[in-house]
Amino acid sequence: MSRIAACLDKLHSKGQKALIPYIVAGDPNPEFTVPMMHTLVEQGADIIELGIPFSDPMAEGPVIQLAHERALEHNVCLSAALDMVNEFRQQDQDTPVVLMGYANPVEKMGYENFASRAAAAGVDGLLTVDMPPEEAELLNEALKAVAIDSIFLIAPTTTAQRIKSIASLATGYIYYVSLKGVTGAGHLDTQSVKDKLAEIKSITDLPITVGFGIKDAESAATISKLAEGVVVGSALVQKAADLSQKGSNDVAGQAAQLIGQMRLAMNEAAA
Repeated sequence: MSRIAACLDKLHSKGQKALIPYIVAGDPNPEFTVPMMHTLVEQGADIIELGIPFSDPMAEGPVIQLAHERALEHNVCLSAALDMVNEFRQQDQDTPVVLMGYANPVEKMGYENFASRAAAAGVDGLLTVDMPPEEAELLNEALKAVAIDSIFLIAPTTTAQRIKSIASLATGYIYYVSLKGVTGAGHLDTQSVKDKLAEIKSITDLPITVGFGIKDAESAATISKLAEGVVVGSALVQKAADLSQKGSNDVAGQAAQLIGQMRLAMNEAAA
């Protein structure tokens, strides 16, 4: 059983939901990432999504676009991110790590080479934002060969037929994008999320996580009642950026308090 499946099964047995923070590898600097990952786990994170810096992160809003730019200024690339996961694994063998990014860096490295290096580093899943299911077969085969989960996005506009196509390829979990547009945008419509999740769950038994629009403990708790996991990105990335710009001596600790607040609220919602 993969680390992701084991994590989600364990949470399910306890009546809890997964809290999944997203940060960009190398933001605000390369030395920050691994300590931040450990701090997030200490605050209650169950799975970590680590963004791969890319020059054209088209699905991202301004907050995460700037995070990619800051990481690229430090020359953080896919290889560097894999090194960070490897360093994280020196102390943490249990917390699943999912790489989230765009197809170009993976294609440049080569699917089989990437899969081999990712598995060796301790990566558990890959979410390629701009990889449609119609083009994912070769990458999926390479990931499957080393037991790395293939995670796909489903949007509010995704049709039932396309959900079936995505679900036939996906492993680990489905990432439901709760809002139309880019990360960090719009207002979360709980009812529309509930309706779409019901449609998805009628098609697949895979766990479903929800991201985009999760900004605070209240929204995390609300979504945790509907889905198997809650993903928070922009709010966390912005908090870390603000603290870093202010010269805080404990950016990781203070930023990760948001995750601690969400964990508490989610646990209370499940009680």
